[in-house]
Amino acid sequence: MKFILATKENMAEYFSSEGIVIPVTILSAGPVTVTRVFSKEKDGYDSVQVGFTMRKKRQTLKEFRLKTTDKVDVKKGDSIDVSIFTPGDSLQISSLSKGKGFQGVVKRHGFHGGPRTHGQKHSEREAGSIGGGLRTHVPKGTRMAGRMGSDRITQKNIKVISIDKENNIMLVKGAIAGKRGTLVEIVAR
Repeated sequence: MKFILATKENMAEYFSSEGIVIPVTILSAGPVTVTRVFSKEKDGYDSVQVGFTMRKKRQTLKEFRLKTTDKVDVKKGDSIDVSIFTPGDSLQISSLSKGKGFQGVVKRHGFHGGPRTHGQKHSEREAGSIGGGLRTHVPKGTRMAGRMGSDRITQKNIKVISIDKENNIMLVKGAIAGKRGTLVEIVAR
């Protein structure tokens, strides 16, 4: 199992050797330092905890759980960099999406809104009725206005396009959720 922490830099276009344009996300990956190794015998589960220093000197600790079939020969103090990945690897990438603040039902849930005529004056983007007849409460799960974004998004089967070992840069195919500077967890199984 291969894993690393990164920050999202920006998006760009990558031209393959055949001249095909591939949309990529540029990730500044690692290096990360192993801060602790958990074992099944001592801690009850197998895991590796790594530390990552982001741009503004903020230390981040993340733990990567290992399956019983995974063999990772690392010890406390080891450094893991982007060179463990190769172009063509299939990744699972997790990050936080952009926060969009408090949004109405049209933007948040895709409601169509009310009609523009027949007495409607200022209620074109309202949710409409939320209750029915005899109920005196709002049913659970009713879609309403509220905070949108800042969700943990996990994307699977993301391909590695290119690796720059000297600058710790990784190019992955497609868009990755989050804004610039977002912490990204990368796992290849």
